[in-house]
Amino acid sequence: MSLVEHARAVREKAYSPYSGFKVGAAIRATSGEVYVGCNVENVAYPEGTCAEAGAIAAMFAGGDTQIEEVAVIAGGSLPVTPCGGCRQKLAEFATGNTKVTLATTDGTVVETTVAELLPGGFTPSHMEDK
Repeated sequence: MSLVEHARAVREKAYSPYSGFKVGAAIRATSGEVYVGCNVENVAYPEGTCAEAGAIAAMFAGGDTQIEEVAVIAGGSLPVTPCGGCRQKLAEFATGNTKVTLATTDGTVVETTVAELLPGGFTPSHMEDK
């Protein structure tokens, strides 16, 4: 299965009764393992979790710490980009050149990178001279 197919499959498990907007994410770690996550809403909106954050948590639970590639899929006519918080989370565990594939359920695909999604991002290298 491709990374987008993994994201598509987990998207169906999303819990989105409030917005109706299901999102799936898949991460390929540098080990080659694939980890997935879906959005999980909460009636107290800020308490929900994004698909990307779920995939990152699964990656750590699986023993990996570095992202090689990411795919995100949602419904709608335009590919959805990760929210600002998830862009920052991805940047924590990926390089700027890490490929990010954004897809829609009808087959539209856009490829980008973490650096293009988060230009000028705050990264762990900023903390080197504490």
